[in-house]
Amino acid sequence: MRKILTVLLILFIGFITPVLAENEDSVLPSETGVVMSVENIYGDNDTQQDTQQIVKVKILSGEYKGQERDIINILTENPAYDIPLKKGDKVVLHLEEDPTGGMNFFIADLKRDSSIMLFAFIFCAFLAVIGRKKGVFSLVSIIATVGLILFVMMPLILAGFCPIASAIIVGALSTLITIYLVGGFNAKSTSAILGTMFSLVFAGLLSILAIYTAHLTGFAGEETLFLYGARPDLSFTGILSASMIIAALGALMDTSVSIASTINEIHETDETLGVVELFKSGMNVGRDIIGTMSNTLILVYMGSALPLVLLGSNIDLQKFFNLNQVSTEILSALTGSIAILACVPITAIIAAYLIKKKKAQKVEFKF
Repeated sequence: MRKILTVLLILFIGFITPVLAENEDSVLPSETGVVMSVENIYGDNDTQQDTQQIVKVKILSGEYKGQERDIINILTENPAYDIPLKKGDKVVLHLEEDPTGGMNFFIADLKRDSSIMLFAFIFCAFLAVIGRKKGVFSLVSIIATVGLILFVMMPLILAGFCPIASAIIVGALSTLITIYLVGGFNAKSTSAILGTMFSLVFAGLLSILAIYTAHLTGFAGEETLFLYGARPDLSFTGILSASMIIAALGALMDTSVSIASTINEIHETDETLGVVELFKSGMNVGRDIIGTMSNTLILVYMGSALPLVLLGSNIDLQKFFNLNQVSTEILSALTGSIAILACVPITAIIAAYLIKKKKAQKVEFKF
């Protein structure tokens, strides 16, 4: 199995490298700068409306490092788009060549990656201290999963590959890496992987059915409109389906591992139990899991869509629930929850069979 996993990774790295090279030139350039001074020029009646900030920025990176540029930053009293600046703020600068061959600089946003790095460090520290060896393996699997999404799934979709197939392939690879890395190469891990993969395919079919029956457009947020402006050739219903699949992946892995581990422990305790008895035990545990797992998925979607939920207090309920964005969020949560429910019997029957029938043939690799 190690060899199979290695071959799969090599094949995908070899396949995706040309795609990454093809899209590398299309990335908009940016540099880092620091605000040296800010001069506010107010609009009529000395109000903050239509305020212009003349911002002197010192460039900290790239070809123009060390230079200072005066950049106009317009404030419109819309907090969604305004970037109020003060002296000492670090900013991300967008570069754009003008018709004369010069380079224009625009303030794209505040530089926030230092905060991201701080919280990422805290997360990694907690994971390593509390989880110890398992925590370190979990961290490696998280990095691998994020890498697969960023460097495999995204380039595949942008290159025109089917988004649903891309999500299922990446989900399968992520499942292989995560479960074998954390659980070792054994019948228990294999059962959890197979249960997750079958459930993942089922989630993909459900997402297609939900999109078709509800006539979802895939345009559920502002970022989708921006993507459509840049890449109108993409399949946005396919991207929506892929997002449903990836969103359910973590909960599916959690459910399948819990059931497979439980069946394995029960078999270790009483090896006289048959496949049917092990399956029933797995189902009993699964019934306890599904409540919290489904609730977790629903709460994730509810939390991400909280402003939309609050907006519903000012809209007729019939109109609210039939809005494309609201229907998309609800069906995404329900699709993932149904997939979790299906994951319970799928994993239970696979784990009961493999752990009982192949225990004697198991070769477990210790890390």
